[in-house]
Amino acid sequence: MQTVYFLVQQMMYFSIPLLIVALGAMFSERSGVINVGLEGTMIIGAFSSILFINMFQDKLPGQPILLIAIIIAALSGILISLLHAFASINMKADQIISGTAINMFAPAFAIYVARMIRTVQQIPFINQFRIKKVPVFGDIPYIGDMFFKNAYITTYIGFAILLVSWVVLYKTKFGLQLRSCGEHPQAADSVGINVYKMRYIGVAISGALGGIGGLVFVIPTSTNFNATVAGYGFLALAVLIFGQWKPFRIMFAAFFFGLMKTIASAYSGIPFLAAVEIPSEIYKMIPYIATLIVLAFTSRNSQAPKAEGIPYDKGSR
Repeated sequence: MQTVYFLVQQMMYFSIPLLIVALGAMFSERSGVINVGLEGTMIIGAFSSILFINMFQDKLPGQPILLIAIIIAALSGILISLLHAFASINMKADQIISGTAINMFAPAFAIYVARMIRTVQQIPFINQFRIKKVPVFGDIPYIGDMFFKNAYITTYIGFAILLVSWVVLYKTKFGLQLRSCGEHPQAADSVGINVYKMRYIGVAISGALGGIGGLVFVIPTSTNFNATVAGYGFLALAVLIFGQWKPFRIMFAAFFFGLMKTIASAYSGIPFLAAVEIPSEIYKMIPYIATLIVLAFTSRNSQAPKAEGIPYDKGSR
């Protein structure tokens, strides 16, 4: 059972950032705007929030500073995503190129600013955020050992974002309007919905969750930020497609890819895998091979929003 507990705990570290970022991409694409700039958004969010933690970790306790850092990550993610929104919605630029530009800009910006401030590009921080045991819940048999010991508050925030996303998307007027803009913007416009506004909001939500996802990825897996999130933004796009742009399917997809990433990164802590003499490079390839295989078999049946990636011109019908 200890191996199972270890696997689940490690899987949460990798799955939750994928879940958060993919849910953000879902809002953007449901509004009709493709956002391939998730990698860059994650980097900007992680950079700004980790820099804040680095500067104030001696003045503030663990959980409060982490919560403030999450807000900073969300705001910085929104700012960078608005550039993508302006290019895609107002300028009607190619959305793939716009997102790629953000992916190219973000690491260069993070490295440049980090070197200006610290002379080196790495930003270290003290990991004081691990919750050894959640009171009451940590005593629940089996469940407590899996989810409420050696955990991070970001795990619970990730599940909260999942539930809120489902409610917003399917149980609110806003969610209906957002989905209509991604399916048939002309029809939405004809009943008084401001398509441009809804798409801006969708991209902004994507930026906020992308920024948070960058921080959530770095916190459990490292003690310094080096201007990279290891391709997680692109992996989140695979999770979005595999999850068919639906919140709970995205959750299961995130768990699947998180498990693959866990095997790749923590195989030495799994007895039966550690006993097999397989080169570490093979394990590191597992998440990306799994991505290719899954997309090869599922992408042809994908049901993406019909108007995603298509610039909306209010004067056309």
